[in-house]
Amino acid sequence: MSSAYTLPDRLSPWQRLVFAIPILGRIGKEVAYGAEDNPLHAVLAFVSLWGCCILMFGIPGLYLPAVGLAPLMLVLLTVMAAG
Repeated sequence: MSSAYTLPDRLSPWQRLVFAIPILGRIGKEVAYGAEDNPLHAVLAFVSLWGCCILMFGIPGLYLPAVGLAPLMLVLLTVMAAG
């Protein structure tokens, strides 16, 4: 079975660790080395999953993922502010 993308000859230890995670690693490989519209598909899948969560669980499905992603946004803003 051939893949649609080619990985570089040498991966960093961080990349090897992330790519070894069963489901998220495959998504990471597709986003990093796949077609150019794959990041858009990953974002749309995340938004669709969040919408399904809202339909299933109501208001907690709306705010709990946002509360869970708050530390990630804090780190992202800190990195952006550091330059």
